[in-house]
Amino acid sequence: MGLSFHVGNILSSDSFYQPDPESWKLWAKYGVLAIEMEANALYTLAAYYGTKALALLTVSDHIVTGDELSSADRQTSFREMMEVALSLA
Repeated sequence: MGLSFHVGNILSSDSFYQPDPESWKLWAKYGVLAIEMEANALYTLAAYYGTKALALLTVSDHIVTGDELSSADRQTSFREMMEVALSLA
């Protein structure tokens, strides 16, 4: 599909926004590419039921630079990720 992507470790956390703005450095040291809040449940349920799971993530907020998409942009700009997901399914 000609899209750019990264494959690697992610951190699932219920506290995406940390009080320490430098906390990301420890996770980067361990090769963590991103922090998200939902994939943990997906993988836990897949393991429980003995099935496979895959998380596709699209970056909306950059914790290092502070860049973020507006809620309107998040609702309308993730089409490519959805097309990848549908083609995989």
